Amino acid sequence: MSNEDKNTFFQKYLKNASSYLGNKEKSTDLLQKAMKLAPKKKGALGDAWEKVILFIDLFKAYINGSYRDISTKSILTVIAALLYFVSPIDALPDFLVGMGLLDDATILAFTFKQLNTDIEKFKIWKNKKQEENELIDKED
Repeated sequence: MSNEDKNTFFQKYLKNASSYLGNKEKSTDLLQKAMKLAPKKKGALGDAWEKVILFIDLFKAYINGSYRDISTKSILTVIAALLYFVSPIDALPDFLVGMGLLDDATILAFTFKQLNTDIEKFKIWKNKKQEENELIDKED
């Protein structure tokens, strides 16, 4: 699948993503679906597994308001990637002996590459939060 094909196919998910912004119930439902599905696809996703977890963590932090240092366009792209990930309808269905899972990994990698700067900022923020929590735990 060429980058142009991936982008064209992904656009339908991007259009749908805006309906999740500001809708906590809908966003929480998407997160729950992604968190339930992610472990089932872990082995088949390879390196894309970490990307899925970062997208889930980023969206979760965005929904609960703890992380907002991301543009609307970028968070919509994260939502679209998660929508694609949980969708039973994608460019190559998962039941085609791993080809669909490979397609999922390709779309996730493509999205991750587009959002590299935002993802790196989020990872720094997340690591800092974890360190702060560990310090608090040690003080108790």
